[in-house]
Amino acid sequence: MLEVVNLRKAYGPLLAVDDVSFSLSPGDVFGFIGPNGAGKTTTIRMLTTLLEPTGGTARINGADIWKDPMGVRRQIGYMPDFFGLYDDIKVWEYLDFFAAIYKIPTRDRNAVIDNVLELTDLTTKRESFVQTLSRGMQQRLCLAKCLVHDPALLLLDEPASGLDPRARAEFKELVVELGRMGKIVIVSSHILPELAAFCNKVGIIERGKMLAYGAVNDIVKQVRAGRHIDVRLLGEGDGAVDVISKMPHVIKVSTVGPSALEIEFSGDDQQQAALLATMLAKGIRILDFHERKFDLEDVFLQITTGAVN
Repeated sequence: MLEVVNLRKAYGPLLAVDDVSFSLSPGDVFGFIGPNGAGKTTTIRMLTTLLEPTGGTARINGADIWKDPMGVRRQIGYMPDFFGLYDDIKVWEYLDFFAAIYKIPTRDRNAVIDNVLELTDLTTKRESFVQTLSRGMQQRLCLAKCLVHDPALLLLDEPASGLDPRARAEFKELVVELGRMGKIVIVSSHILPELAAFCNKVGIIERGKMLAYGAVNDIVKQVRAGRHIDVRLLGEGDGAVDVISKMPHVIKVSTVGPSALEIEFSGDDQQQAALLATMLAKGIRILDFHERKFDLEDVFLQITTGAVN
């Protein structure tokens, strides 16, 4: 597993990463979220041992980034936001080069290359030159390169940057499959709805501090206590506000339009159904009554300020 403990990085008086801690287990797909300058890339570069921390540490399956950096590197695959690809080299040659770097025996390399090409859906491009590939295929090739040594941890920094919608969807399915294979995957991205769709855990960072960490649903519940119910009435809602505000489990009623109300509610499903029944019994004419669903983007906008280091 991955353990990150009080990781810090200072540049003089500036704390780029400030006591960041979290832990991940095999199969976790972790969405690392934050505005530009929040400390995401700095954190990832420390986890990959490319940047020396000021304090704290991280361990992947017991290998410490301070004490055993080479042991860490053997267990990770890192895909930076800007990656380099060699021209005038074929896809299989590119992968063979990195397999050699990771000291994979010559007799095993063809099988390894075939496996990662199949996983990344690049088998038909085996003999193609790297520079002839589309942006999406180059992204998948870079990920294939990260997989040749079968790492336990994958760190993907803005992997969907520059991809069209279809390529993003295909990349998302690939990341989900890697999680099913038991790998730990850290994905740094700004595309919040997509992260929520395939990440089982997320962390929100701003100005170097981890503001929230955990399962998406748990974070939403922490930030948005209670339920928010949107109601659309037939006619004006002024008189309805006083009536509804006195009903059980109603925290607050707000008018958001001539015929629209927002109710903050602390009850459960049955009590919510009872609220609707009571409103109808009181003669309130309701056109629409539904609980508002909050997502990762709502949470992100609420707990971050947009400030950067």
